[in-house]
Amino acid sequence: MNPLAAVAELAEAESLYALVAHAPEPARSSLGIASARIGGGVALSMRHDSTGYWSKALGFGFDEPVGHKLIAEVCDFYREQASPGAVLQIAPACLPPEWPGICAAQNISAGSTWVKLVRAADTGTFPQVRTDLRVAAVGKDEVAEWAAVLLRGFGMAVEDMAPVLVHGVESGRFRAYAAWSGHDMVGAANLRIHGDTASFFGASTLPEHRGGGAQSALLAARARDAAASGCRWLVAETWKPAQDTLNSSLNNMLRAGFTVIHPRRNWLWKPDGLPGPPTGAA
Repeated sequence: MNPLAAVAELAEAESLYALVAHAPEPARSSLGIASARIGGGVALSMRHDSTGYWSKALGFGFDEPVGHKLIAEVCDFYREQASPGAVLQIAPACLPPEWPGICAAQNISAGSTWVKLVRAADTGTFPQVRTDLRVAAVGKDEVAEWAAVLLRGFGMAVEDMAPVLVHGVESGRFRAYAAWSGHDMVGAANLRIHGDTASFFGASTLPEHRGGGAQSALLAARARDAAASGCRWLVAETWKPAQDTLNSSLNNMLRAGFTVIHPRRNWLWKPDGLPGPPTGAA
């Protein structure tokens, strides 16, 4: 296993936990949020998430081996929360030989594949970015607009998650960055610093402004701040493109000096009695 795999996987797990588990009321109740720490990893449930994105379990296999008992405990958490489904994200090197039997016992099926990336927080080797956009950290009075732009860029409903994202920044757990075209905010990005690791926890650009260098500039701005804060590592994740397709986010990260640690399958849990999606489903 790549020695940085645990660094990257646990940074993502702690970032998700910091955002979702600490969601404020009334968003917490309206979204049906619950959280748990299990076997060194985290499980987050958002029962009323219309996107199906935020119910995730990850960070497993480093404190305790992945096995039938651990995964049963994770799935029991989602059953207790009456979750309509969840995604289990486990580093491939942490999957045991009995994984197919665990999946059969818990109604888990294979979904899409993402990739984990890492690079050293050395801005001296960060490529120079050219863009006409202004990129900077977001001011206190701009956080609500930032949350709306970030969610709109991902095609997510603003009213559902905006209070959670705003609280994450206002609580000091996350740092917000944006890109402006003139007076218009057109791109947004999130950063969480945990010890000596910086988690690049989401970035998006409004569709009509893509291709203008916003993401590359937001990567560079966050890298500078992470290095100035004493971080050693920058970690990120994005979806793996299918053959003959492109993921511009992945290409931008690779150009910025990130390297792929491993591809990681999304494992899709469904409640008992409901069929999981076919292998390869998103």
